Amino acid sequence: MSEDACAELRRGAVEVLLEKDLSAKLARGRPLRVKAGFDPTAPDLHLGHTVLINKLRQFQELGHHVMFLIGDFTGMIGDPTGKNVTRRPLTRAEVDANARTYQEQIFRILDAQRTEIVFNSAWMDRMSAAGLIGLAARQTVARMLERDDFHRRYTGGQPIAIHEFLYPLVQGYDSVAMRADVELGGTDQKFNLLMGRQLQEEYGQEPQVVITMPLLEGLDGVQKMSKSLGNYIGITEPPGEMFGKVMSVSDTLMWRYYELLSFRSLADIDGLKQAVGEGANPRDAKIELALELVARFHGGAAGRQAKAEFLRRFRDGGLPDQIEEITVAARDGRAQIAYVLKEAGLVPSTSEAVRQLAQNAVRVDGERVCDRSASLAVGRTYLLQVGRRRVARVTIA
Repeated sequence: MSEDACAELRRGAVEVLLEKDLSAKLARGRPLRVKAGFDPTAPDLHLGHTVLINKLRQFQELGHHVMFLIGDFTGMIGDPTGKNVTRRPLTRAEVDANARTYQEQIFRILDAQRTEIVFNSAWMDRMSAAGLIGLAARQTVARMLERDDFHRRYTGGQPIAIHEFLYPLVQGYDSVAMRADVELGGTDQKFNLLMGRQLQEEYGQEPQVVITMPLLEGLDGVQKMSKSLGNYIGITEPPGEMFGKVMSVSDTLMWRYYELLSFRSLADIDGLKQAVGEGANPRDAKIELALELVARFHGGAAGRQAKAEFLRRFRDGGLPDQIEEITVAARDGRAQIAYVLKEAGLVPSTSEAVRQLAQNAVRVDGERVCDRSASLAVGRTYLLQVGRRRVARVTIA
């Protein structure tokens, strides 16, 4: 495998455990069995989920065997990762419904003809109680409490349900059942991914290589992308909305999105960075990123239409090239539009904000807003405009 291909596989990864193991597996010349698991806990995928799916696609394009694991069994346990309280397990009906939408959405990125869809209920539903006890006997409570979230909850006197200890064990056993050569996961899954390596050795298999990928920051540039935080870009959102959200990210965060979401080569991205460093408008690079992402999920025609509409509403509307970026703290958990306009310095007072709203002079992400009671979501970044000259990109914290 060429050095460029190896660089693409390592692109964006936080850790490759172990690098020498990956090199040895690639040197054998056979297709690797590459696994990534997703619990169907919500019906829709967002761009944060696609960081892992994009990496699967890279392996796929290099001829490796991609296994997209839908954790319909583990989804009923409830992933405790990063949780301060016991997570509500999903019902079988909820899991099945969400799993169907996952299958529909992933093939906007992966090649359906070269992707194996796997459900971990295929082996876990057949495992007896004795088998599950045998699996649990391969780990200790002390080892489980090495996990940061379990340790925090234990030392903080917060309850940990016994079934939560089963989650990393089952995820690790998935790698045994699938005979995985490589497993991909977010940095928050590192403990579970390494559990897979350990259990494979316990069961006499060669341990998988673990590749951890970063958690993609949401539109606010701080918190990880999450539907619950409202800072996400869903892959099924309308083209215009998706385009506008990508354009709302900061110029700095744009490069992070390029690295983790774009299919452009690293050389192409370096070229764009160099051009911006030499004076090119970063907005133009951001437009190209938004066009690429919309086209991926909605088709080229929809991407071009969304771009044309954006340019008509924003650039042709006279927005300045340099837009100030401001963070406004929500008040009592709310961020009413008049309050935000004042705190962002776009108007001198709340009463002036109300007047501008009444005059239909306020735009939020290009859309006119006149309702003084409208609120902006915490965790989101908005392009706010009062009249033609007062513009700011505002993040609600």
